[in-house]
Amino acid sequence: MISLSHLVIFVAVYAVAVASPGPGIAALVARVLASGTRGIGAFVAGYIVGDLMWFAVAVGGFALIAQTLGPLLVALKYASALYLAFLAYRAWTSRAGAVEAPPLGDKGALRLFTAGLAITLGNPKVILFFLALLPTVIDLAEVDALGLAELSVTIVLVLGSILSGYVFAAARARHVMSSARARQLLNRGAGAVMAGAAVAIAAR
Repeated sequence: MISLSHLVIFVAVYAVAVASPGPGIAALVARVLASGTRGIGAFVAGYIVGDLMWFAVAVGGFALIAQTLGPLLVALKYASALYLAFLAYRAWTSRAGAVEAPPLGDKGALRLFTAGLAITLGNPKVILFFLALLPTVIDLAEVDALGLAELSVTIVLVLGSILSGYVFAAARARHVMSSARARQLLNRGAGAVMAGAAVAIAAR
């Protein structure tokens, strides 16, 4: 079990790390601006699972994971960058008055979940937090099973809350920009943000 003081410190540091702008937040906001909130729950779920996976890597020890999964992590980084570049192209070239797509099927939700997961696994900010900063905040070697469960639940709650806030703000901005001209500018702005996020992920 983790002491309340250590848990509060972890929440504060993690919340600041999550809320600070980075490739993941940029991709999330840009997608909502370009496509609305349709399917965003699956997209956010991918982010959360990705953070939990990096937390598991930190707990299990990075050296062994790096040796066995290093090439896969590099491939995931470039795959997520390519996906963001594709989204950027779609947002930039989409028609301003395009009709909203029908509700997502299971395959669509799975695709969005996988995209969110890949972006998180390849996000340098997430990697640095769990592998470099987290061990300075919490001594993971001294944390028991209950403490690990507490940290996992905390990650889900903090990350889910902050990402939901970004989704809400982006959705409101998209709603305000209702004219065709404004929507076109919004789409192109979202495309530029996603392109920048792709470059940020690929370059680190």
